[in-house]
Amino acid sequence: MLKLSDNERLTKVAKGTPMGELMRRYWHPIAPIAELDGNPLRTKEVRLLGEDLVLFRDRVGRLGLVDRFCSHRRVNLAAGMVEEDGIRCPYHGWKFAADGACIDQPFETTVQGDDHFARRCGISGYPVRELAGLVWAYLGPAPAPLLPRWAPLVWDETVRDIAIAELPCNWLQCQENSLDPVHTEWLHTNYPNYMRQVIGMGEQTRFEGLGPTAGRKHLRIRFYDFEYGMAKARMVEGDTGDEEDWTVGHPVLFPHILVTGCQFAYTMQYRVPIDDTHTNHISLYVFPAAPGTVAPPQPAVPYRYVPLKDEFGNWIVDFSFNQDYMAWVEQGAIAARELEKLGHSDVGIIRYRKLLLRQLRQVEHGLAPMNVFRDPAVNVCIDFPRERIKHGMLTRPIYKPGPGEISGIAGDYGWSSDTALIEETLATWDTIPEHARPARSAETASNA
Repeated sequence: MLKLSDNERLTKVAKGTPMGELMRRYWHPIAPIAELDGNPLRTKEVRLLGEDLVLFRDRVGRLGLVDRFCSHRRVNLAAGMVEEDGIRCPYHGWKFAADGACIDQPFETTVQGDDHFARRCGISGYPVRELAGLVWAYLGPAPAPLLPRWAPLVWDETVRDIAIAELPCNWLQCQENSLDPVHTEWLHTNYPNYMRQVIGMGEQTRFEGLGPTAGRKHLRIRFYDFEYGMAKARMVEGDTGDEEDWTVGHPVLFPHILVTGCQFAYTMQYRVPIDDTHTNHISLYVFPAAPGTVAPPQPAVPYRYVPLKDEFGNWIVDFSFNQDYMAWVEQGAIAARELEKLGHSDVGIIRYRKLLLRQLRQVEHGLAPMNVFRDPAVNVCIDFPRERIKHGMLTRPIYKPGPGEISGIAGDYGWSSDTALIEETLATWDTIPEHARPARSAETASNA
């Protein structure tokens, strides 16, 4: 179990708390670019790490992220007027630049002239960047580090998709799932098959489309550290120990990213703390074209918001991520870790909690935590251990099941509006002899 005091240290994310200060050393995805650009007001309300903010794009294309409320009479700036150099409050016309500086107070200037009052009326403003179809924000101390260019974020010849689920629970129970291989056998296999039996969801789950060993009983699990985080690996019935599921596994990038998938499609899962009891789960799906081929053009990365329950108030559990969402939320707003009874399946979770506590102490001692990048030469394309072949899958999967099919690789409820582009990209693998089975991954995994 985790001590109550440590549970609070790891779950509270407001400014000034240990985890809040750690999380403020990192960039977080806060919105799809297409969502902001599709709004004629050019604004979006954002809540991140307990702070209420508004994201906007000014009339010359620059992004801004500022406190949501005007410093004058506290009107929500999401309803404001976006201009060439900032956002103006609709109530009395005070205007704020992207850094939060108050740059215009029409009536005050009329009656007082430039008496420097505006300089005392600024609001919080934070750096924002664009990458891989998402807007990213940094809420920490200056100077801001580099926005990490993780390999799937910057690969050429890819098609991407974004799915977002707002979850009424703390970020940590979402992220701890990343260090729990055994849950897939139950939550993603036995549980949905049970639900299909009792409420008539249809046929039992077939995993052939995800590889010959997908969904089988676990025999062994292991974890190892690497430069950017931890990885989990598994052996299931039918494995020999030579599979990449065991020799490589899939990575957790510190502090709150899980990368799953294989050479045909990867998913970067970001567990972004909204506040202590809410999390934005942002799934960035990345579909690389086969080596030597070209992905179809994708003018903008589409996005969708994932529903959690159906019209009767029942959990939607016929997609794997939705099964996860149910389990995380049903642990409560903040899981009572001091009451847990941990077993052998939980060794990765224990290891990850210790890593979190070590990194908290780093920040408390005035040191930078891991994965804070400042060298542009390192940040060109940051790669990491990842499975190329998962569950023995050598032929490319389908994205959206056709009539009578229940397999596919969409993790969240629903499908992308760019489904046709995704299927076209997956089809490029059909042109590669033996489906471009890669050599065994070069990354060396420890036996930890």
